[in-house]
Amino acid sequence: MTRLTLRLDFANGSQIGPGKIRLLEAIADTGSIAAAGRSMGMSYRRAWLLVDQINRAFTQPAVTGQTGGSGGGGTALTDWGRELVALYRQVEAESRQASAAALARMEGMLGVACSQ
Repeated sequence: MTRLTLRLDFANGSQIGPGKIRLLEAIADTGSIAAAGRSMGMSYRRAWLLVDQINRAFTQPAVTGQTGGSGGGGTALTDWGRELVALYRQVEAESRQASAAALARMEGMLGVACSQ
């Protein structure tokens, strides 16, 4: 089955796509940039840089640090961050639905896959 992958290129030069969205979802699940990065096979630094890009791209941060008590701090998505993920997933679902017939037609036109 063909997979539709979306990367949004905004007028301000910022981009967001499936990787950054998965990172935000992993942060929501784990409460940690480090743990989210590890779950995706990336270093803490790479994950932190991506979060920083996301936070700088918009007028509000998507991720915020949490000060902690005895268990230490953590990281969480802001309300805006959760909305950003939901909006991206909505655009993705609507694009997939709108493109279904054309994608099916293209799949029917595929030949034998060649190894590269």
